Amino acid sequence: MFLIVGLGNPGKEYDGTRHNIGFADKYNIELNRIKFKGVFGEGFIEGKKVILLKPTTYMNLSGESIREVINFYKISNEEVIVIYDDISLEVGRLRIREKGSHGGHNGIKSIIANLGTDVFPRIKVGVGAPKGNLVSHVLGKFSEDEIEVLRETIKASSDAVSIMMKADTKEAMNKLNGFNACKES
Repeated sequence: MFLIVGLGNPGKEYDGTRHNIGFADKYNIELNRIKFKGVFGEGFIEGKKVILLKPTTYMNLSGESIREVINFYKISNEEVIVIYDDISLEVGRLRIREKGSHGGHNGIKSIIANLGTDVFPRIKVGVGAPKGNLVSHVLGKFSEDEIEVLRETIKASSDAVSIMMKADTKEAMNKLNGFNACKES
């Protein structure tokens, strides 16, 4: 069983913000259960059972929700895939990693603290670097042009998850780490 986590903040006021790019719906699995400090649903991707989770703890405490699901379902860290925003990547870019530091991202920092390791697969979705205040940037909305680019990026992140389910994270890295939706169109 895999746990696929989209990081973001709960609440309508955060819908469509850069920080909530991990919440993008891609898998046609209904998130209809509330438990584990999050909203989740179960289904299948590439014939494998998955749990999709949106923590409702706010970004800085995301690891608490993930830890509860992992403990309950006895999921290994290698079977957790976290999708989240990355300001060091331009809009339209993806970066897939098997492990790594938090890089200043408070959601990832919380996950590492709660799991006691930085070894878990992740898909970073580029949201662009701030031109001013970081908080205003990550809690800001995308422009119409950026939304068009992100449609392709979100599709590519979904493809990455499928590859990770069928093969492994290394295969997804080999196929998609150079992805740039700005060059694809």
